Amino acid sequence: MNPNEWQKIIKEYPEANFLQSPEYAKMNELLGDKVIFEDFGEAGHALMIVRSAKRGRYLEIPCGPLIKWNNTKKVQSVFEKIAEVGKKEKCVFVRVRPQLFASPENLTMLSKLGLKKSPMHLAAEHTVMVDLKCSEEEMLARMRRQTRYEVRRAGKLGITVEKSNSEELFKEFHKVQVETAKRQGFIPPNLKTLLAEKEAFKDQIWIYVARTTEKKPIAYGLIIGNGREADYYEAASTDLNHKLPGAYALLWQAMRDLKALGYERFNLWGIAPAGQPNHRYAGVTTFKTGFGGEVIEYVPAHDLVLSKFGYFKDYVVESLRKKKRHL
Repeated sequence: MNPNEWQKIIKEYPEANFLQSPEYAKMNELLGDKVIFEDFGEAGHALMIVRSAKRGRYLEIPCGPLIKWNNTKKVQSVFEKIAEVGKKEKCVFVRVRPQLFASPENLTMLSKLGLKKSPMHLAAEHTVMVDLKCSEEEMLARMRRQTRYEVRRAGKLGITVEKSNSEELFKEFHKVQVETAKRQGFIPPNLKTLLAEKEAFKDQIWIYVARTTEKKPIAYGLIIGNGREADYYEAASTDLNHKLPGAYALLWQAMRDLKALGYERFNLWGIAPAGQPNHRYAGVTTFKTGFGGEVIEYVPAHDLVLSKFGYFKDYVVESLRKKKRHL
């Protein structure tokens, strides 16, 4: 299926984001991964990526599949076909993270389909979704009082925000993100991945950077837009961000820009689940929830096991990794 046809199809699914887009397919192809577009007819569609790992191959469907979940027979049919694709590609399992809210009913449905909860996440399960359809005045009014104060303080301090998708700024962002990762203990994407994202998404991806009046960088954000949703996908900051409200200025400017471009919602991409103070996103949760968005919990990633022995090895390794990384 060509990208234009796929783009038309995903417009039927308002919940879809960039992880089910032809641009994301191209990015993965640039990185050497096999990508499969599957049309299940009236039942739905899916963008699937074959991942090769030392412990075995698996099929990944991030923020998908895109299907009509209210038709049990069609949903069952879709997962039977997905299993066939996985077996054909000699995969140990299929990992999905549908755009379904984490209700007891949805979790039960996934279980009845033969899926089991994955030991690792796949796309942000707990997030904040900001409504961009309201006016700027309403967006400000919905913010937490302290957030509103920091946004206004940034203006008084003369903090400016610029955006670009130049290769130079992507490289600058990567350098700062590596330094941020060392301070905060996470693994950043490599430069090859960032440049593949840049090439694939073209004018739908931007690096935002907040700077002081002396043009010193404070905070960075990588934002990807696709369909109705834009996503605050990656971030980085310098030591100045501890003292200055650069990140507040950055997100507020991004919200206004994205609204002007016609995006309906802004996914702030990842907060800590309630009651998990040691989670890797715990440090940014208060910041992100201050922007007045809706806190959303999607179903966690689930796995469809195709090889029990191969999956057991993967499950043990990933469970240990999750614990170590506080995921």
